[in-house]
Amino acid sequence: MKKSIGVNVPVPKQTCTDNNCPFHGTLGVHGRQFVGRVISDKMTKSVTVEWERRKFIPKYERYAKARSRVKAHNPLCLNAKQGDTVRVMETRPLSKTKNFVVIKIGKEE
Repeated sequence: MKKSIGVNVPVPKQTCTDNNCPFHGTLGVHGRQFVGRVISDKMTKSVTVEWERRKFIPKYERYAKARSRVKAHNPLCLNAKQGDTVRVMETRPLSKTKNFVVIKIGKEE
């Protein structure tokens, strides 16, 4: 069963039996979205996603480069690999450190 998740992303062509898949399972998504690069895919059904941001330093009235990293669930129908550009979206806590799920792989338009 394919379903729309309420975000303008294409539904994957491949199907999966993962209960924590936002497209084929029961996992709901809400909240923040980020676009980043997968830096590790060594965990089972999980990836580490990193993106750069600018952090304001009030003392110097300048911006500094900073990086944010999150752990995200990697559904079997998407199966993101290291080096892929992905979009992740916030969801309920799936484990101690995992609060995001991959919803799209590929370049952003």
